[in-house]
Amino acid sequence: MEDLQKILQRVGVGRLNKMQVDAYDKISNTVQDVVVISPTGSGKTLAYMLPLLGMMDKGRNSLQAIVIVPNRELARQSAAVMDSLRTGVKAVCCYGGRPSMEEHRIIRDVEPQVIFGTPGRLNDHLDKGNISPYTVKYVVIDEFDKCVEMGFQGEMSRLLKRLGGVMRRFLFSATDAEQIPSFVSMGSMIKLDYSISGVSSRVAVFCLKSKTNDKMQTVADLLCTLGSKSSIVFLNYRDSVERVSRHLAKRGFSVSMLHGGMEQEEREMSLFKFSNGSNNILVSTDLASRGLDIPEVDNIIHYHLPLNKESYIHRVGRTARWMATGCTYFVLSPDEYMPDFVEEKCDEFTLPEQIPSPMPSTKATIYIGKGKKDKISKGDVVGFLCKNAGLNASEIGQIDVRDRFVYAVVPQMKLSQVLSMTSGKAIKGIKTIVDIIK
Repeated sequence: MEDLQKILQRVGVGRLNKMQVDAYDKISNTVQDVVVISPTGSGKTLAYMLPLLGMMDKGRNSLQAIVIVPNRELARQSAAVMDSLRTGVKAVCCYGGRPSMEEHRIIRDVEPQVIFGTPGRLNDHLDKGNISPYTVKYVVIDEFDKCVEMGFQGEMSRLLKRLGGVMRRFLFSATDAEQIPSFVSMGSMIKLDYSISGVSSRVAVFCLKSKTNDKMQTVADLLCTLGSKSSIVFLNYRDSVERVSRHLAKRGFSVSMLHGGMEQEEREMSLFKFSNGSNNILVSTDLASRGLDIPEVDNIIHYHLPLNKESYIHRVGRTARWMATGCTYFVLSPDEYMPDFVEEKCDEFTLPEQIPSPMPSTKATIYIGKGKKDKISKGDVVGFLCKNAGLNASEIGQIDVRDRFVYAVVPQMKLSQVLSMTSGKAIKGIKTIVDIIK
């Protein structure tokens, strides 16, 4: 593999932290299986990906490694990280919520050396003969404590038993599993444990008393008080997520919603708008508590209390990532009290007498109806918006180029200008549609 420092520069990482250095060493320089326990936000994806890339035989057009993840968002994001490293190793991701036939075509065309996938979809491709288990030498299980929970055990057991030629296994998670099931078939094992008993000392913990059992008004007032800061509101049920999201949107907040019952396209759009700043509030089940690359979250709000310590640690791990600071708020109804597993000092938070109005986002996400299949790049999008919409390059935010379309972030105050000035215009000589993503 080429110089490690050059690879890190491509993703803006100056140097590896201690966990990443230790994981790199043990994976690269031993023949043992490796288990790494490290907090959310500590960089576990790079910790396994960098040594794994060095073990790949780029000259062989065969599947050499499978990375098992618990959800489709983590599959997509992990594959995107590998792509951004630009080492020449070919990778694809597989997950439910889209046709397996479409994935089969991609697998056939790319001939991947690494596949990122969820257990059920990986088994589906093995059943259909779309991927061969016989050349797989390495297995990574990311968020392994989640992957070996009861709901996954049947699929995981079936999957791992089919990978009989695997030489080494690498398990990564923010919290430890009670035990590693026998079907994972761990051999001689090295365990690197960087876990913490509670949440980071860079997180300030607050409790806020709601005067009624329905916390809706209290949470809305809290969000008004927090202003434009990035916040995730956690709830335990899908219908509650939808109810709270609708209420906050009607109040004038810029809200994204996330739960496991949503269609894949809806989930991706919600996450994109939250991560790019078009929406500064994400209302979610614990689906958003792990495995998602969401930068710069300032506040974690527990509308519903976490069910256990692991849930608490994962939720709060979404803030204060790397060396940043953050806050977490427990909203308590009159008959609720702080959970015993919260060991940190909790200060009471008092809302101001005058509650400010909701502060909508200053950004907006637009849709451009051409993409990779039309040979469109990020540079083409910047040029199109600067030439036709009267924007400066510095005003254009995150750009996501998909196969058939593009999402791009523009200033909210210039949205009408962008839409009117680009109407009927062409990008790279091809007429396209430009519209707002609501």
